[in-house]
Amino acid sequence: MESLWVAKTGLDAQQTRMTVVANNLANVNTTGFKRGRAIFEDLLYQNIAQVGGATTQNTENPTGMTLGTGVRVIGTEKNFSQGSALNTGNTLDVMIQGRGFLQVLQPDGSIAYTRDGSLKVDSEGRMVTASGFEIEPSITVPNDAQALTIGLDGVVQATVPGQTQPTSLGTLQLADFINPAGLQAKGQNLYVETAASGSPQVSDPGQDGVGTLVQGSLETSNVNVVEELVSMIETQRAYEMNSKAVSTSDQMLQYLNNNL
Repeated sequence: MESLWVAKTGLDAQQTRMTVVANNLANVNTTGFKRGRAIFEDLLYQNIAQVGGATTQNTENPTGMTLGTGVRVIGTEKNFSQGSALNTGNTLDVMIQGRGFLQVLQPDGSIAYTRDGSLKVDSEGRMVTASGFEIEPSITVPNDAQALTIGLDGVVQATVPGQTQPTSLGTLQLADFINPAGLQAKGQNLYVETAASGSPQVSDPGQDGVGTLVQGSLETSNVNVVEELVSMIETQRAYEMNSKAVSTSDQMLQYLNNNL
């Protein structure tokens, strides 16, 4: 019975959606995390009676008859809306206010991108992510630096003993994409470029449409817990209805087997 397989596709799709919702809730406190959304698409249709087909010499079928074969998840989309600001007071914490991503140098020499601005300084004085990956372009903080400032324009300055004027250490640049939703999430708060995202456009903060940097703050996850709980309830109910369709189809088959 075809309804069994149709309902089965519904169960698979809702299970995938529940995984996406669960991942959103699991990362509600992850810095710079962007919520995901499952995208559904109906499957092919069986054309039983052609719409517009002739029913008599002078009449035609106004609606036709097509039977759907189910649903599938064709993708998951990241929502890159701005998260709330969390004031930490930490000198090395930066929040991107607006579009853009910090550039992160990977061990294989490739560049990844992140919205997580919880930066650190490693044993060599280089600015790195919380996972230890170096920020690109490289910025090294002197060992004797007494004060570190990161401007809205990304300029990093430090005050060192014996100098009255702060020393410029470099600029934290931001990369932007024409389609950020096309970036591929790879974990550790990192994204990598794909053909769908387009090539990165690197600019100084505040230039060419990219955002600015706010020192002493972090961007929180843009997950709305209430919305996710509502989505979870919707998913559960949809799963139950598809499960009921499987059960009903099975009862109909049992009736046929027992009575015919």
